Amino acid sequence: MERRLSAIMAADVVGYSRLMGANEVGTLTSLREHRDELIDPCIASHQGRIVKLTGDGMLVEFTSVVGAVDCAVDVQREMRARNSSVLVERRIEFRIGINLGDVIVDGDDIFGDGVNVASRIEGVAKPGGVSVSGNVRENLGNKLDLEFEDAGEQELKNIAFPVRVYNIVIGAGAARPAAAGAADELSEAERPSIAVLPFNNMSDDRSQEFFSDGITEDIITDLSKISGLFVVGRNTSFTYKGKSIQLQQVAAELGVKYLLEGSVRKAGERVRVTGQLIDGLSGGHVWADRFDRDLTDIFAIQDEITQTIVEQLKIRLLPKEKKAITAAPTINVEAYTFFLKGRQYFYNSTKAFFLLAREMFVKAVEIDPLYARAYAAIANCDSRLVAWYNAPIDRADILASADKALSIDPNLAEAHAARAQVLGLSDRNDEAIAAFGQALALDPMNYDALLNLARFRTKLGEHEAAIEFYTRATEALPDNSDAPFTLALALRGAKRDEEAKRYVHLGVKRAEEQLRLHPESSRPLQLGAAALAGIGEGDLARQWMGRALMVDPDDTHLAYNAACMWVQLDDHDRAFDLLEKWIQHVGVESAKWFMHDPDIDPLRDDARYPRLVALLDGRTPGPA
Repeated sequence: MERRLSAIMAADVVGYSRLMGANEVGTLTSLREHRDELIDPCIASHQGRIVKLTGDGMLVEFTSVVGAVDCAVDVQREMRARNSSVLVERRIEFRIGINLGDVIVDGDDIFGDGVNVASRIEGVAKPGGVSVSGNVRENLGNKLDLEFEDAGEQELKNIAFPVRVYNIVIGAGAARPAAAGAADELSEAERPSIAVLPFNNMSDDRSQEFFSDGITEDIITDLSKISGLFVVGRNTSFTYKGKSIQLQQVAAELGVKYLLEGSVRKAGERVRVTGQLIDGLSGGHVWADRFDRDLTDIFAIQDEITQTIVEQLKIRLLPKEKKAITAAPTINVEAYTFFLKGRQYFYNSTKAFFLLAREMFVKAVEIDPLYARAYAAIANCDSRLVAWYNAPIDRADILASADKALSIDPNLAEAHAARAQVLGLSDRNDEAIAAFGQALALDPMNYDALLNLARFRTKLGEHEAAIEFYTRATEALPDNSDAPFTLALALRGAKRDEEAKRYVHLGVKRAEEQLRLHPESSRPLQLGAAALAGIGEGDLARQWMGRALMVDPDDTHLAYNAACMWVQLDDHDRAFDLLEKWIQHVGVESAKWFMHDPDIDPLRDDARYPRLVALLDGRTPGPA
């Protein structure tokens, strides 16, 4: 049995499960690029040897402590620079732990306490940081110009003895831009970090789920306004909705120090909200409370929870942040309830649900005429009704609703996104692109802006650009199947068939959950049928379309999605018949976008295709 003294570096990706769940292909591609361009060359230049790789990490052996530490610090500094222009939700960050110890050699592999301690130290390292054992610190001495922070003796899992750990203070020179104001001396890795898990609906009525979701989202929004706190986005937190979870495991997956969980019970005019702030490392409670109040106090409860987190984590707020987190979008709980209910209807995305959603949003603004988000939502509903169902709504009126929202709140991302959508419907393309850009500058993960910009790029025939925004939309709303199904379509148009299959399967998984919660919605079935047909799942596609027709036989947009399905199944007769009826129903202006749809590509060489073009050009088509 061969033994030797080695410096062992253990590294893994922070929040790997979350990253893979949000965007598997993008994460693997980025990780491969980081390895090929940075990590592997850096290890080789410091005379290191990669012992083994896992999906999210690696074990590396060095003959020199100096080489191991210098390599780790170089990697982390460069990763900060690489991440500076990447959305927080999509950044790949590493934790790195280093130990000096005796190892047992077995072929190309190594074992023993030297390896185990390095792996455990990596587990307590900060995201984007490097932690080392006491013996590494002692052996390193002053050989490198580094500053060390004594983290004390740590009780490491499955290690029989406490280990003294030091964190290396990585210079800010190559780091990401620091947060403004109160956090201007802290990198994101050093700020307190938190994930707000979806509050459980404890009401007797299952349909009240929209209310508990709304409270969760508003708390996330308020906390995200604080520069001294890193908050995991709604899109990531909601991937844990309805799942049985281990809190410490979730904290490790997301790379956060704290978790907020809670529940909401709404009964008549009373509401009970519970909240618990959890230490992600130990799993222990930092704070817990229960609020039994009148329903009209719901905004005060949200404020108290936010303020308590600020106090418990000892975060210093800037004056503008204090004002921002206490500014409610409406002060009327009845208007708020109508808005939340309307939003739930809106994402079911059929004509009947759009009309219901619009009714809810209109009631919200009748109750509170200064409710900006509700005006933006009305504009969104109207744009969708015009685009998909040729509803007799004047585009000028839709634009007026969006502008009304902006007059109340000029920094409302939803309002800019709503304005962009109606500008796109009016073929004011440059103005639409600018408005989409404003929306995403204010909220880079705004689902409506991302999805509609992707659709707009598809309408312009810019499929590669559309793929980027469809991908981000898929991440932004992880409980909706629209984005992965439409992303799969765009990927097939770009001849990226294997990636398309992955997103169809993701869409099917999401659609099944949507149908479990809302069996009255045909939208997931419509899109799913066309997507399944596109990857060769013909029998299942027919089943899904049959179910869609039973659920919503009068939905005219269903005719288009059914035509797309029949195209993929090589039944051109049915496809042409459905497309002609659909064009005549929705009108030429609403139908023209389909000319760039990859789903109908197989029809373009068919002798009957000019008849569709004639219809779209406003000419009387020749005989079929």
